[in-house]
Amino acid sequence: MNSYDINPALTRRKLLNLGARGLGALGAANLLNPALTAGITADGLGGTLGGIHFRPKAKRVIYLFFSGGPSHIDMYDYHPAMRDIHGIELPDSIRQGQRITGMTSGQKSFPCVAPMFKFSRHGQNGSWFSEIVPKIGGIADEITLIKSVHTEAINHDPAITAINTGVQQPGKPSLGAWLSWGMGSPNHNLPGYVVMISKGRGQSQALYDRLWGSGFLPSKHQGVKFRSAGDPVLYLSNPPGVTRDVRRSMLDGIAKINQAKKQETGDPEIDARIAQYEMAFRMQSSVPELVDMKDEPAHVLDLYGKDARKKGSFAHNCIVARRLAERGVPYVQLFHRGWDQHGALPSKIRQQCEDIDQPAAALVLDLKQRGLLEDTLVVCGGEFGRTIYSQGKLTKDNHGRDHHGRAFSMWMAGGGIKAGLEYGKTDDFAYNILENPVHVNDLNATVLHCLGIDHERFTYRYLGLDQRLTGVEGAKVVHDILA
Repeated sequence: MNSYDINPALTRRKLLNLGARGLGALGAANLLNPALTAGITADGLGGTLGGIHFRPKAKRVIYLFFSGGPSHIDMYDYHPAMRDIHGIELPDSIRQGQRITGMTSGQKSFPCVAPMFKFSRHGQNGSWFSEIVPKIGGIADEITLIKSVHTEAINHDPAITAINTGVQQPGKPSLGAWLSWGMGSPNHNLPGYVVMISKGRGQSQALYDRLWGSGFLPSKHQGVKFRSAGDPVLYLSNPPGVTRDVRRSMLDGIAKINQAKKQETGDPEIDARIAQYEMAFRMQSSVPELVDMKDEPAHVLDLYGKDARKKGSFAHNCIVARRLAERGVPYVQLFHRGWDQHGALPSKIRQQCEDIDQPAAALVLDLKQRGLLEDTLVVCGGEFGRTIYSQGKLTKDNHGRDHHGRAFSMWMAGGGIKAGLEYGKTDDFAYNILENPVHVNDLNATVLHCLGIDHERFTYRYLGLDQRLTGVEGAKVVHDILA
């Protein structure tokens, strides 16, 4: 072919435009039918990592998040010496000038108060567990109990933002969004990140959608919140008179309009919009089957306790979480509210534990008997703990506790975590960490490690920086707790 055969109208600009359209068509095909291009990534799951960094122990995470700050002192971190220090003033040598919240900064006295519950040893390690969490104590040999978690935040919103996103300031992606972006999901009919919320019988702090948001990542990676009443997801059902075929035709037409706009503007959020429309369409079939408990045997429902059949309860959400895990959903987070016990703690925390103790333990046991625990990582805890000193007036059988981020307890089980381990140590006031501190970002780095992800290489370029979930301040994987 000589130069005279070349179409002079095919300028460089037009050539680049045609190439961009081809890539756009490929992207649209992937969004409409992910199976067409699933082989492009090394893991075949549609994540942007192009394959995990090393062989993982876990394939998915179920995070039981107790919003409000559960008292580690009254549940897990017991010291017999607490009985002797009951009623004494918190020594300056223990407080060490620590900043306290505005709710107790005006107090003239900070009397220590021992737990008003009995504790007993459980498991081969003989870890202490309160009488208000007997079922969790019963799985002591299945979990790693970490008594040395810490955070800089002392108020709820900064603390819950920090443990979910890595920083106290709003706007960053949540852990689940990072995993959705990086790993993708093997189930294209369900979201890769699902959130469920239950409410206990204590004082509740607000939960904002940004806690499961995608931040600067594409919005299709934000968590999808399942509801307890009506449609599990808003607008899941078609309006009266709109059939599934009509809905399909509408979405096809909308996709063409969106693709035309994408070619014009190059806005990547348009791809996210198309993907969300398609996911919603697939969820119309997959979600109703997921939440229908008719196929759950009575003995399984009984394992989770009296509230298992009550939609919206923590117990019911635990069963849905297990069903999501069975279907390969990579990240499920259950928020249980009501742990902000500044007063009436002995009665309120007992009620809270009645709601969560049996279901949380049952989830671990249920996953294990189904062969899912070995590659499902279960994480359980809140944004911080509570103080040894009483908030407000200390009476014989009633008191409150203030926020405490300097040391608190969480537990983990399953994929990649040692079973039957107690890690970290606090002083007799459960106030300061003496051994093996675990920052909340260390915790997140460890979760990523269990999933085969190197947190230092897990980055997203934004505002000229390689952003990371675990920040740039030396977060480390807690190798001591890894199996």
